[in-house]
Amino acid sequence: AICGHGCKYGECMGPNKCKCLPGFTGKTCNQDLNECGLKPRPCEHRCMNTHGSYKCYCLNGYMLMPDGTCASSKTCAMVNCQYGCEEVEGEVQCLCPSGRLQLGPNGRTCIDIDECSTGEVVCSYNRRCINTFGSYYCKCQLGYELKYVSGRYDCVDVNECVANTHGCHLHAECLNTEGSFKCRCKQGYQGSGFNCA
Repeated sequence: AICGHGCKYGECMGPNKCKCLPGFTGKTCNQDLNECGLKPRPCEHRCMNTHGSYKCYCLNGYMLMPDGTCASSKTCAMVNCQYGCEEVEGEVQCLCPSGRLQLGPNGRTCIDIDECSTGEVVCSYNRRCINTFGSYYCKCQLGYELKYVSGRYDCVDVNECVANTHGCHLHAECLNTEGSFKCRCKQGYQGSGFNCA
């Protein structure tokens, strides 16, 4: 079986037919499946979609059970946790729906950990880190686009001169560079390349 565009989070099962891993969808299995939008909904109260998965959490006054349901808890209601709580040896602790969120100074609300600024995440060459609430992802640097090349996904230089997105002056030539481009006025003209006289 050959899949010309590849199967990013899945397996090639037939000519250009992908079987996606759980949590992913799309022709090339490159899109995250929003499980929170499925019917029936996977969570009893609240649902948070994550990359390739999801997390359940409960309304205030309820506790998340191992099977994903929410059980009423007088103790949790008293503590006033943002995302539900758990009782450990008689002590109540507020929970965050993702390991990439941390309890705030008040011990009740969850705040985001910016993995991009802490330096714990290093995206590969030509990619930049984008922080999201409770997670992050690596995106191609400006001037690059994600393409399936020789069996894998890679960030490839965008040729602005061929794509005609350069904005060079009518009397200038466009020169593609790695991740960018340059405009140079044609012979007999002078200027920045965006303006030639």
